[in-house]
Amino acid sequence: MPATLFPYPGVLPETTSTGGALFTAGGIFSAVELRAMEMDGLLRRVYGETYVRWDISPDPVCRALAAAACLPPKQRPRIMLGRLTAAWVYGCAPPPARLALLVDHGRRITALAPFSPAVLHEVRLGPADGMDIAGVRVSTPLRTASDLARHGPEEESMQALLALAADPALSCPLGHVRAITAAAPRLPGKAAALDRLDRAIALAAGDPGQTRRREPVVR
Repeated sequence: MPATLFPYPGVLPETTSTGGALFTAGGIFSAVELRAMEMDGLLRRVYGETYVRWDISPDPVCRALAAAACLPPKQRPRIMLGRLTAAWVYGCAPPPARLALLVDHGRRITALAPFSPAVLHEVRLGPADGMDIAGVRVSTPLRTASDLARHGPEEESMQALLALAADPALSCPLGHVRAITAAAPRLPGKAAALDRLDRAIALAAGDPGQTRRREPVVR
């Protein structure tokens, strides 16, 4: 698995007066206590029942850890955060209503519990498709963009594609994503993916004939 782009602990200080800066319900504090501290302005919610100290802006490390905290501990090493969830981790999409989890189709995994906050997608995953962010497996920016070209709601996926490509740290230019998609053999949905990528490329180039995108709001 490629080395992470993001240092761990990232923006999180190693020690604070309370022993840390990222808090999940059931740890030091209960969910009620964390929500009360959020209302008092002491914490800001990252995702689910995970919060970060008020003076820290959540980064990919915070978001990856917050997403993982929503999943059963035994499942965390077996899955990969992907699609719009991965785009959110990278700061390129709003928080997902439900986490998108990827698992290799040849790997056995326990089914998600009823009313799970996540959706599981069985896909083909290669060794270069994932990266480690603070111990959480996340699809690489390139794999994420390739997936968003084929999957997800049109507007949200288009916005995420543009945001991924616009961040130079992610090394995910749309032209490269298109070339990889075009060269992939027997790729389901290839024609639709290429069409979406062509429209994203036109938008990025400022083509007035394309719908103007809205900037994603990242919490």
